Amino acid sequence: MRVLLLGGTTEASQIGRELAAAGIAGVYSYAGRTATPVAQPLPTRVGGFGGVDGLAEYLRTERITHVIDATHPFASQISRNAVEACAKTSSPLIAYLREPWGRGARRRMAARRDRRGRSGSLADQPARIFLAIGRQHLSPFAAQPQHFYLLRLVDAPDTALPLPDAEIVLARGPFTTEGDLALLRDHRITHVVARNAGGEGARAKLDAARTLGLPVIMIDRPSLPERRTVQSVDQIMHWLTQSACLGV
Repeated sequence: MRVLLLGGTTEASQIGRELAAAGIAGVYSYAGRTATPVAQPLPTRVGGFGGVDGLAEYLRTERITHVIDATHPFASQISRNAVEACAKTSSPLIAYLREPWGRGARRRMAARRDRRGRSGSLADQPARIFLAIGRQHLSPFAAQPQHFYLLRLVDAPDTALPLPDAEIVLARGPFTTEGDLALLRDHRITHVVARNAGGEGARAKLDAARTLGLPVIMIDRPSLPERRTVQSVDQIMHWLTQSACLGV
């Protein structure tokens, strides 16, 4: 057995440690968007594969027998590529999928849904926005330059931001509710825009917003092809154990 672990999340690091502890051969793959990725106990590669065909060729060349997709819920392109590449190579695929933050959380936070992540969900009146969506999808918000935008990033951007009035805080999660309360208060934030990433490591900002009574605009997850998904590291390891017993 030789596993390709598509990672970049807290859960992927947990899976990597479990694989290493179990003595399962594997490769941990980072997309390469972070300049200083977290060290892993598995051999690591950084960068893309070259689309579906490139990933399929990698699986063949590296004799990968199983693929685990533990990427961010909004890393839709690599997840789609993994589904297609695994189908082309008959490679078993499983995805760790965080449970979304549900309706009850939305009610408690006075959250609104935004299916496409567009800035049109924001009001016209100038506001102070905690834009908790990473740095890849900022351009739509340039259409509303009257707002102040607070960004929290792992690395400083190497190009100018498309937002005229913005401030960057450099930090790596997971974060605490106390810390995010201080962040929102210190920057006098009035609204929070967040992607529905799910999980515990990223929800501190939502709990902080709820405590302060701030409105939250929640961006829905992208649609992905049908695939096997689980919501715990134990289920991932059980799947691998079953596969080994069945010779899959």
